[in-house]
Amino acid sequence: MSAPLVVVGDVLLDVDIVGTSSRLCPDAPVPVVEQAEEHARPGGAGLAALLAAAGGREVVLVTALADDEPGRRLRAMLERHMEVAAFHLHGGTPCKLRIRSGDQSVARLDAGEGRALDGPVGPRVTDAIAGAGAVLVSDYGRGVTRHRAVRSLLAALPRGVPVVWDPHPRGEAPVPGTRLLTPNEEEAARLAAADGADITGFGLSAAGRRGRHLGRSWGIEGVAITLGSEGALLCDGSEAPFLAPADPARGDACGAGDRFAAGTVEALADGASLTGAVTAGVRRASDYVRAGAAAAVAAQLAESGTARLVPERGEDAWDVVERTRRAGGTVVATGGCFDLLHAGHVHMLQQARRLGDCLIVCVNSDASVRRRKGPTRPVTPAADRVRVLEALSDVDAAVVFDDDTPAPLLERLRPDVWVKGADYAGTILPEAETVRAHNGEVVLLPLLEGRSTTRLLSTTNARPTSKGNAS
Repeated sequence: MSAPLVVVGDVLLDVDIVGTSSRLCPDAPVPVVEQAEEHARPGGAGLAALLAAAGGREVVLVTALADDEPGRRLRAMLERHMEVAAFHLHGGTPCKLRIRSGDQSVARLDAGEGRALDGPVGPRVTDAIAGAGAVLVSDYGRGVTRHRAVRSLLAALPRGVPVVWDPHPRGEAPVPGTRLLTPNEEEAARLAAADGADITGFGLSAAGRRGRHLGRSWGIEGVAITLGSEGALLCDGSEAPFLAPADPARGDACGAGDRFAAGTVEALADGASLTGAVTAGVRRASDYVRAGAAAAVAAQLAESGTARLVPERGEDAWDVVERTRRAGGTVVATGGCFDLLHAGHVHMLQQARRLGDCLIVCVNSDASVRRRKGPTRPVTPAADRVRVLEALSDVDAAVVFDDDTPAPLLERLRPDVWVKGADYAGTILPEAETVRAHNGEVVLLPLLEGRSTTRLLSTTNARPTSKGNAS
């Protein structure tokens, strides 16, 4: 897609105050949160736009921003990653502050009642929507999708431009020509009820009936209702709805709906069918939750200000490490491309696992492999390499990293033992200093002679291609 992906919607400032709690307040039965740290990030359409930009895609955000401190803070965060075409937000910037102890929310404070009111939007907004290659509307009920000029621009888009509409019960109905609606189960129930549907209960049957009702009533090609850990149900006029199941993913799900919606519009922009887009959206939402969800985005923003915002697959890795450390165990980690898994890989992983109580495998992303191995690699995409590795009994979890070395990831993992193959003997490992800075040790393990992905590919390419003879 050469034209940019345009995200249209309401932007919020999300702030997490994260600490630990082990006691109650003496004057009231409420937890005391100590050692608290603040993590701020764009929310609403801002988070959806950041996630859409994660893979290097050109993204333009169309929104309304207030000229206040939170609004200026939001603009600064967003403009590092995308073009922002904004018109005026009347009132204060909406802010949501969560107080959290570990993975548990203790309280949420909402402030700012800003609204986007009708009026001129300016040429930047007009040009951005008119030039879109695909559009994600992220409605958070703050008036951007109700704005007459914005709705007119969206309705005037050519039919070939896919529009995905992520609705809100206090928002507006999608414009004609919307291809996919992405409510969660509760939103679908409220939207269908407000539209006159008498459908009770929850579950697949009720979701299917609500999806069909909304699709018919609003003239939308597909309605994908997200079902949390069960995945998403697509109602597209077929006799039976399509269920895209989710991989199990534990953790904070804040922003998973935004990741799902962004994933679907990315896939549609690349030519996917509705079923393919919904499947891609579910997969990306699951990976996002594993990676630590919105909190991971905030942490990356805090660390560098220009984070790649590519969620590292395998939030399970952090669970494994934490559980192992609580039990007083030894965390072992290793890393590599693992492009075509072979006996040499398995041999090293088996040896590495014996050195401790858990084994975390750090896997080079596709872009990282290309930088190391050349444009023809990897043969196997990162998601498949992770899936194969995590199927091995010796591997407790796998995490994808996009840097040229695993050092930034190891700064977070802090393994007790870092394992590499003996072919690195006599070389300087850039990550060794990071491991040792946290009292870890670097260990080289013997390899199986003659086993490597490069050699395997060379042997395969050298074999003559046989041609079948007609009998």
